[in-house]
Amino acid sequence: MTTNPQVRLVTEIAAQFRHRPQDEAAAEIAAHIRSFWDPRMRSQLLAHVEAGSVTDPLVLAVVRLLPR
Repeated sequence: MTTNPQVRLVTEIAAQFRHRPQDEAAAEIAAHIRSFWDPRMRSQLLAHVEAGSVTDPLVLAVVRLLPR
């Protein structure tokens, strides 16, 4: 199975923040995504979350902070 590039990337970013409290980490990652990710990238990530293919609790917390 091939992982979607956006899912892989956000999971790798989340790994760098695991030492921080989840709410702080999610806010920092969401800010990064809003600042640097193209809207198409965000849409693809959201689609994978909505499809249920993302189970990482930190990534799910990040997605809740992103605009729809």
